[in-house]
Amino acid sequence: MGVESFFQYMRDLYGKMNANVNQGTGLMNSQQLAFMRQLQKDVKVELASQLTLENMETVVFDIETTGFFPDKGDQIISIGAVKVKGCVITEEVFYTLVQHNGPISEEISTLTGIYKEDTEKAPLLSEALISFFEFAKNDTLVAHHSSHEKNFMQSACWKQFKTPFKHRIVDTAFLFKIVEPHKSIVSLEDWCSLNDIPAENRHHALGDARLTALLWTRYLKKAQELGCVTLQDIYERLARR
Repeated sequence: MGVESFFQYMRDLYGKMNANVNQGTGLMNSQQLAFMRQLQKDVKVELASQLTLENMETVVFDIETTGFFPDKGDQIISIGAVKVKGCVITEEVFYTLVQHNGPISEEISTLTGIYKEDTEKAPLLSEALISFFEFAKNDTLVAHHSSHEKNFMQSACWKQFKTPFKHRIVDTAFLFKIVEPHKSIVSLEDWCSLNDIPAENRHHALGDARLTALLWTRYLKKAQELGCVTLQDIYERLARR
């Protein structure tokens, strides 16, 4: 079964299971978990490090969360993503709020523009993750300072599906260190400022994903100009620094 067919098959069954639960048939949640585990087995993560940068397909993504520590109960409240082919940003985008029934601090709401009432009728985290994986498929994921995204995705996949998060995530910092080795810039705003990119829609998952995609494609071109042909070339350059 192809990846797209499998996702559609799983989505149809997932919808039927939810309908059955709502109708009181008592279908066990373990069946839903089994489908997600099968998805993780069937979706093969390609050896992206060997693909040429020119042909590599990536999904640049960002998440907004209620805090910084998933192990202390902080949760994902939105996911945004943009598809990139080589150095070209496509028009394919993904965005969803995520249902959250707990409190969202005033600080987080002010920062992200997301309030508790916005998330009350949003998709469940399990549904949001399945939709995101359907969008990303086998593509390599890219994020700005990706440890935040990686920690939350690992936690969410385990809590929701009891399965590990298997997608490769490439950190934009790898490219920055190759192209701008003497810069000590950290924030997305500062990298955008350095590159004359207006930092619009900050702290909105899709807005930040778009900004990160602009930086990723720009620095990918610069890495190619330095002689990097594959992602492995970038890793090897970093190892020599």
